[in-house]
Amino acid sequence: MKTWLWLATFWIGALAGYAQVGEPLPLWPDGAPGALGHAEQDIPTLTPYLPAPDQATGAAMVICPGGGYGGLAPHEGNDYALWFNQHGVTGFVLKYRLGSHGYRHPVMLQDAARAVRLVRARAAQWHLDPKRVGIIGSSAGGHLASTLLTHFDAGNPQATDPIERESSRPDLGILCYAVITLGPFTHQGSRNNLLGPNPAHELVWLLSNELQVTPQTPPCFLWHTADDPVVPVENSLQFAAALRKARVPFDLHIYEHGPHGLGLADKPPFLHPHPWTADCLFWLKAHGFLTK
Repeated sequence: MKTWLWLATFWIGALAGYAQVGEPLPLWPDGAPGALGHAEQDIPTLTPYLPAPDQATGAAMVICPGGGYGGLAPHEGNDYALWFNQHGVTGFVLKYRLGSHGYRHPVMLQDAARAVRLVRARAAQWHLDPKRVGIIGSSAGGHLASTLLTHFDAGNPQATDPIERESSRPDLGILCYAVITLGPFTHQGSRNNLLGPNPAHELVWLLSNELQVTPQTPPCFLWHTADDPVVPVENSLQFAAALRKARVPFDLHIYEHGPHGLGLADKPPFLHPHPWTADCLFWLKAHGFLTK
């Protein structure tokens, strides 16, 4: 994050009653596996947003902005983190590598998994509960989040890197107008940036995440608008049906109208956010993320 943007974000947060926005942390200080170069676009990072200590609940959310795997939308990253801070949850905005810069699966999944592991590995430093680390994603970021929710692992206990010993399984997931399937209802641009123009059938199946749900998939909150013109609502409906079939707890909200990319539909200090936020807070409270 550029210095001027970091300062602007800090003061916006301070005026809205938040605490501290940290410097972006490279996920791999010695270079990311599979990196195509050494430019900013080749260095995946995690930016911590810490709530005021007297408000912090000890829960954390890794935040995957959308952008079709070709960009990263700030209102689905920075704004979400500040909103979580407002409710005592620590936010970590993930800058993952993109198809527009030449990357393909599994690089994006590696970045998301590493982010969850990193939060757990440094939980004591940030005064976090390593058993309350969730993930949220919007649009293509929702595809990335749903991929980790269905393709996590327990970590490698023999790894020399202590971060790699941590589990990448989120404790819960929040999916906002998410791309879930790579089948008939997919967002074609996201699919192309993730897999390229002519992916193998096996890859399309593997990353159609409604087909990968198991009883071990974490609880999920999903929301979508019924008339989303970019990512069809069937993405959320199919994932919810798969969660139900696997008996995974979930909360599904379909709102009648609204454009794609709504985010919070508000800016700091978030006096009039979209109603999904109230529904989500109710759900987060039920899962212990809003309690110290």
